[in-house]
Amino acid sequence: MTAPTPASDLRIALFATCFNDTMWPETPKATVRLLERLGCRVEFPTEQTCCGQMFTNTGYAADALPLVRRFVDVFGDYDAVVAPSGSCVGSVREQHRMIAEGDETLMSRVDEVAPKVYELSEFLVDVLGVTDVGAYFPHRVTYHPTCHSLRMIRVGDRPLQLLRAVRGIDLVELPGAEECCGFGGTFAVKNPDVSIAMGSDKARNVQDTGAEVVVAGDNSCLSHIGGILGRQRSGVRTMHLAEILASTEGDPA
Repeated sequence: MTAPTPASDLRIALFATCFNDTMWPETPKATVRLLERLGCRVEFPTEQTCCGQMFTNTGYAADALPLVRRFVDVFGDYDAVVAPSGSCVGSVREQHRMIAEGDETLMSRVDEVAPKVYELSEFLVDVLGVTDVGAYFPHRVTYHPTCHSLRMIRVGDRPLQLLRAVRGIDLVELPGAEECCGFGGTFAVKNPDVSIAMGSDKARNVQDTGAEVVVAGDNSCLSHIGGILGRQRSGVRTMHLAEILASTEGDPA
């Protein structure tokens, strides 16, 4: 087994993702606070933009190509790129090479950069070798594993390992956890009735746990689940994994 890499030895970039930057800026901020607390030096390249997933998933590969080029240009010199989004990391690692096909130079650059792109829990557990990040969150919590993190990049139980080590937490299992919440990006727009039905099932399962907070690694899915929970006046909050892991007694979430 490869020994964990000392945090201070890595040049790390934060890939905030456009969805987080626009709608959920506290999540990338929490990611930076957490990584810096663990001794990492984190940079935020201001030239970063979208990973191109929205174009790719809807069949506009040609429109995604400039974003792939920008991604390798912006992040190519870093030792690691960390993103609080399994969905966007999945796009970089699984779709960028497909988009680059036909351009040998770009394909080669994607092959160099994509393996250095990590979802937050992967980076913490696999690269830094930590599961106890010194977090404190005294609330009843349930975890929803998002589809891209579960099926595309296969983060497995890494988020649960991190959550179990949080002091004060009451972590309860979510029934039907591996079932999709129904968001699926443009799926929710193209198939609203099915999306709402799936989301309602997920929301009901969340409420059945008695949790105060439902946590996940993708704010896109949390926005869908949270919207339904909010309309139901459930009182259940949604929080990104990064925000719980960044929470301490001195700086609570």
